[in-house]
Amino acid sequence: MSAPRVTAVADGSVAQRFGLRAGDELLAVNGCAPKDVIEYQQMVDEPELSLDVRRDGLVLEIEVLKRAGEPLGAQVDSALFDRVRTCDNHCEFCFIYQLPPGLRPSLYLKDDDYRLSFLYGNFTTLTRFTEADLERVTAERLSPLNVSIHATDPEVRAAMLRNPRGATSLRWLRALLDCGIEVHGQVVVCPDVNNGDVLEDTLAGVTDEYPELASVCVVPLGVSRHTSEPRLRPHTAAEAAEVVEAVHEWQEINRSVLGRRLVFAADEYYLLAGAEFPDPETYEGFPMHEDGVGMATTLAMEFSGRKQEATGTRPGFFAWVEGAPASGYRAPRGDGSAAIALRPRRGAPVGVLTGEYGAAVLAPLVDSLGRSDVRVVPVENRFFGGTTAVAGLLVGEDIARVLAGQPEGHRYLLPDVCLSQGMFLDGVRPADLPRPVEVVPADGAALRRALDG
Repeated sequence: MSAPRVTAVADGSVAQRFGLRAGDELLAVNGCAPKDVIEYQQMVDEPELSLDVRRDGLVLEIEVLKRAGEPLGAQVDSALFDRVRTCDNHCEFCFIYQLPPGLRPSLYLKDDDYRLSFLYGNFTTLTRFTEADLERVTAERLSPLNVSIHATDPEVRAAMLRNPRGATSLRWLRALLDCGIEVHGQVVVCPDVNNGDVLEDTLAGVTDEYPELASVCVVPLGVSRHTSEPRLRPHTAAEAAEVVEAVHEWQEINRSVLGRRLVFAADEYYLLAGAEFPDPETYEGFPMHEDGVGMATTLAMEFSGRKQEATGTRPGFFAWVEGAPASGYRAPRGDGSAAIALRPRRGAPVGVLTGEYGAAVLAPLVDSLGRSDVRVVPVENRFFGGTTAVAGLLVGEDIARVLAGQPEGHRYLLPDVCLSQGMFLDGVRPADLPRPVEVVPADGAALRRALDG
C-alpha cells in the first residue's frame, strides 16, 4: 500500500496553518493508514489529528487542532492508496481490450472496484465483491453505486463476463438493495449475444428481481477497429430500433407495476435508429445522464434556456485515472478552465468541434440560431475507429488532423469531456493543436455563452 501524497494545500486552510506542505506523504492519520480517499476524508474530519508525515526522507509528526468537520484543506494525489480491485472478467466487449498499443499505462488498468463506482460512477460487475465490502458499503452508506447487469440469466451473464462468478454475483446486487443502497444498473447490449429475446428476459428479470433499482440504462456496445473479437459487430439500424421499442414497452410496464419507468435507452440508440428523442419528462429527472441517457435532450434544453441549471457533464471513459481530488466526489473530470490563452478576434467565425454523434445533436441547435458565422465541425474518430463517435473519446491526433484543414483566424470550441488531466487519451495537449482552441464545459448553457461571447 502506498501513502497518499499531498498535491496542494489551500491558502488559509488548516493544513497550511499547521505546516502541511505539497509533496508530503501522509503515512498515518491518528495512527491509522487510510486505504482510500473515502477513509481519508472521514479520518481528517476529526477535531484532533496526529499526522505522520514523510518529508525529504524524514518522518515528522504534525499535531492539528480544528473544529469537527472543518476541512483540512489538503488535496491528495489519488483515490485509492491500496491496490485497485482489478477486474478478473474477460468480457469480449470490454473497451480496454480494444485500445491501440502505446497509450499511457494507466489507461490499460481494468478495474472492478466498488469504491471507484462510488467516487466516479464507474460500473462494477460485483464479481469481486465480498461480505466485508457489503459491510463497509452499508455502514458508511457509500451510495449510489453503479452495477453492470448485462443479463439476468445466470448462464448468459457468466458467458458474457467469461467468468463463472458472473452467474452468481448479482446476489450482491440483491443484498445492496435490501440494505437500502441506491444502485443504478447498466445493460450493454451486444448483437447476437444479449439482444432480442435475451434483452426482453433481462428487462423482465430486472422488474421482477430488482425493482428497487434507481434506474437501468441500456447502452450499445462500442466496437473499435482494434478489437480482436470475431463476434463483435455494431448494431444495425433495425436492431437499434428494436432495442428502443423494447425499452419503451418496458417503460410502460414498469409505470403500471412500479409507478415509474425504471429503464432508459442511451441516446446513441435513438441516433442509430434515426428516432426522435423522448420528451424531457420521460427521463424522470435524468438519473443516468452521465451515462449518455438524455444528454441530447438536456443539451437542447440548456442551449435554449429552458433548463437553467446544467445537469452535469459525462465523464470521459478513463476519467478517474492519474489522480483524484480529495474533495468533491463525482466532481466533473473535464478541464473547462484550461482554455488556451491565444484567441482570435472577437466576432470571428466559430467552429464547434465535436464527435460525429455530437454533431448530429448540435447541428439543428446551431442552425436554430440563424447565424452564418457558426458551424459544427465533426471529428471522425480514426484513432479508435469502428463505432467510436462520442466526444468523450476524441483524441488529439484526430482533432489536429481536422483543424489543419480548417481556416486560420477562426474561433474553435472544444468540449472539456475529451480531456483528463489536461490531456487527450493519446497524450496530446490542447496547446499542441495546429489552431488555438477554447475548452468549454460540455453543457448547452456553456456552449451558448461561448457562442454569444
